Amino acid sequence: MFLLAGIKVALSEDGPDLTSNALFKDEDILTARIVAKSDTVVCGLPLIPLVLEFAGDDACEVHLNMEDGDKASSGALLAMLQGPAAVLLKAERVILNYMCHLSGIAYLTSQYVQALEGTKTRLLDTRKTLPGLRYPEKYAVRVGGGTNHRLNLTDMLMLKDNHIDQAGSITKAVEALRRTYDPCPPIEVECRTVEDVAEAAGLGVDRIMLDNMDLATMAEALKLVPAGIESEASGSVSLENLRAIAELGPDFVSVGRVTHSAPSADLSMQLVVM
Repeated sequence: MFLLAGIKVALSEDGPDLTSNALFKDEDILTARIVAKSDTVVCGLPLIPLVLEFAGDDACEVHLNMEDGDKASSGALLAMLQGPAAVLLKAERVILNYMCHLSGIAYLTSQYVQALEGTKTRLLDTRKTLPGLRYPEKYAVRVGGGTNHRLNLTDMLMLKDNHIDQAGSITKAVEALRRTYDPCPPIEVECRTVEDVAEAAGLGVDRIMLDNMDLATMAEALKLVPAGIESEASGSVSLENLRAIAELGPDFVSVGRVTHSAPSADLSMQLVVM
């Protein structure tokens, strides 16, 4: 639902294509080739027919040469499209905007996942997504080999510093959640110190986040997380320090930059009049 609404908004932002409408006839047909201009992980191909449909014609032919998740090198042909010129020209930028953005996320995610190979740690995304693009961006993370954290505020209850400060302590905050909700959704506690970790572990919460801890503090904190409670490292994680964090043994490491700072993939759509 959110995706379809987003496609409609993206097309409406451009308004009618006055230039193409003046220069092409209704019967003019174009062939389009979507090509990678740099190495990437392909993501967003299923959006092509949806964009074309909303652009005004559901009879365009779409031939996919790859699948989402495939690695594409520079020059690789991703897909071929054929249909009315006015439709393809109106849809061109919207298709590329989605695919470049999502492929960029998938590619950066794959680099983080590759850096975790050989460890038990899995990569998580965050809710640091563009408004209206939460679901496609998190889909791109999965395409790149990552794992989704909560999609929204109902999937898991996360106690952050502002919640804990409001309640007075981790214990009081957890008790308030369990008192309010029956059954209570999974609870994750953001811990800033080793003492916080010990308190959260004693409450039997579902996951403990080790927030912005240096490696020595994180190693000490992980010893306090018992079996049955998941651990998540978060904050100031980069490709440079990711491996060192993973080798300490957390179950997850969450990285906001895979969605909020992923460079767009370099893709182009080459159009030929038939």
